[in-house]
Amino acid sequence: MSEEQTYSDEDLEAGRLLFARQWEFLTSVVDMANLPNVAGIEIAFAGRSNVGKSSLINALTGRKGLARTSSTPGRTQMLNFFVAPDTPLTIVDMPGYGYAQAPKELVAAWTELVFSYLRGRPNLRRIILLIDSRHGIKKNDLEAMDLLDKAAVVYQVVLTKSDKIKPPALARLITETQDLLAKRVAAHPQIIATSSEKNIGVDELRAELCVLANQ
Repeated sequence: MSEEQTYSDEDLEAGRLLFARQWEFLTSVVDMANLPNVAGIEIAFAGRSNVGKSSLINALTGRKGLARTSSTPGRTQMLNFFVAPDTPLTIVDMPGYGYAQAPKELVAAWTELVFSYLRGRPNLRRIILLIDSRHGIKKNDLEAMDLLDKAAVVYQVVLTKSDKIKPPALARLITETQDLLAKRVAAHPQIIATSSEKNIGVDELRAELCVLANQ
């Protein structure tokens, strides 16, 4: 996680309890007309295809099969909603972007759905923007940031697969990313480095989402 941010034992415990609840799939949405009723707050996970969104959601909730994972990029083609009893938080798994092999008409449909959701969802509190630690920020990530800046939707960068690079390289990536985000109007300054496989940073991300859920 970012060297600048620490969490209290109370925050970490509250995050653990929040995600120890029975998280379940609620619905998948392919158009705005079928969005669930607005309730509580939503935090959406976005990122390039195959960045590890589904794996991280499964790690957060402790449910290996909750969000479907695949080695095939572009599998998540809808907005997928996940909820738990007695919590105001809804997690949204957004379609991955940047998958060049997808048919153009399908990419256009995904893009319109995502743009409409960002523009029109009043209870969307934050986008968790996932970046693969091995590759860093790419052109399509910058394009996604441009969109989020324009839409004035707060986003927070979370690095995935941080166990796949050496600690000095990870530290450099965090510093470089912090410098880039400092110039972005809608970017949250804190970066959390995670690994779903090694359970790195998962407790810290749970704590961060719990804080958001209770604001």
